[in-house]
Amino acid sequence: MQIKLPNIYYYIDQFNLSDLSKLNNKINIIYRNYKKEIRNETIYSLKSFCKTTKRKLFIANNIKLAINFGLDGVYIPSFNRKINFASTFCYPANFKIIGSAHNIKEIKIKKLQKCSEIFISPIFKTEKSTKFLDILKFNNLTLAQKSKYIALGGINKKNFKRLKLTNICGFAGISGIKKNGLR
Repeated sequence: MQIKLPNIYYYIDQFNLSDLSKLNNKINIIYRNYKKEIRNETIYSLKSFCKTTKRKLFIANNIKLAINFGLDGVYIPSFNRKINFASTFCYPANFKIIGSAHNIKEIKIKKLQKCSEIFISPIFKTEKSTKFLDILKFNNLTLAQKSKYIALGGINKKNFKRLKLTNICGFAGISGIKKNGLR
């Protein structure tokens, strides 16, 4: 698998140095763990790892924590629909707000939340869900709205080349990136 896209994101729910060190340095990390409370030690470890490997680190659904730790940004999941989520904080100039959506209504909410990149999912069939957009629906959804889009869901070696047919500035994943490491 070759890297042709500028923005690649990998979701993690725990800090595992052996897994992360296998990844290509161009892959940004999104830390999201909704089951456990986020520990400061984990954030410090992830931040120092990302700083040494020159990759960006985003934390899910906690803008205050991301600002306090000086992270690169925050990831807003699709279930967070608070419109004033980002407007109540004063954040640094290089701070990035990214979020995920599944339909036009959620895309509009992410724009109101000031997301610079919007993850649209699932683009391809996944094990979790039988509903997916595929190339035509994905393009119809993204071409109507002017923003930067990231493809998410079901991306593997077989359908990776099909991403060139979409209007995206990158892609994200969990299992596909973990298997291949994009080396």
